[in-house]
Amino acid sequence: MSIKAADVKKLRDQTGAGMMDCKKALMEAGGDFAKAVEVLRKKGQKLSAKRADREAKEGVVVAKVTGDNTRGVVVRLSCETDFVAKNEDFIKMTDEIASLALTSKPADKEALLALDFGGQPLGEKIIEQIGVIGEKVELTSYEHLESPMVVEYNHMGNKAGVIVGLNKASDNFLTPGKDVAMQVAAMKPVALDKDQVDSAIIEKEIEIGMEIARKAGKPEAMLEKIAQGKLNKFFKENTLMNQAFVKDGKQSVASYLSSVDQELTVVDFKHIALGK
Repeated sequence: MSIKAADVKKLRDQTGAGMMDCKKALMEAGGDFAKAVEVLRKKGQKLSAKRADREAKEGVVVAKVTGDNTRGVVVRLSCETDFVAKNEDFIKMTDEIASLALTSKPADKEALLALDFGGQPLGEKIIEQIGVIGEKVELTSYEHLESPMVVEYNHMGNKAGVIVGLNKASDNFLTPGKDVAMQVAAMKPVALDKDQVDSAIIEKEIEIGMEIARKAGKPEAMLEKIAQGKLNKFFKENTLMNQAFVKDGKQSVASYLSSVDQELTVVDFKHIALGK
């Protein structure tokens, strides 16, 4: 049957599928536009099942905040290859997902996937994109936070995104907030401060510290004390507020913020990056 070029373009604009894929889908659907969309969606479902065991290590990360800087989100849409991650349509879709999350305030990733995205649930749209792109695509991560002031940082090339929540709001805090968000991206702290470090991490660090001291021939009675000293060093290097500030190693992040405003501090942060 004869398929109009205008219909092929319309289907391509809606789904993002290639021109030939759109034409084949319309032919298979007998020219029915709605059925052609379903054909492409089913193709995505089939590919999704086939590529379920593939690793989606590449992708795009986008951090966004509201106009009043009181809420922020970070999302990661993953794919298999850097080639797809650099595609403008893929980057645009990730940005649109972040905007959807920002305005709709879903509680978690599952709730975000259930939201309407261009007339269909986001989860279905992502499956459809698997058929369009031809490789595994998944919404790997979604984080959000609210505070008096939230500042975002998007690392070059959309490889990482950070949102930092401050306890006070002021235009004067935008730059310090951005500095701290960049610190998170660069230094990858495991927690805000030592009180928020997971107990399993602490136990593991103590165990490692004791074993190192034991192998160094230190007395058994001294092992725990030595391990505690190493743990304090771990806290200093791996918790955000205690880390040396990357722009001025002579002060910690906490002291940098207090130099801006005595009461200024970070209440929370979220960091999503490729490879994490």
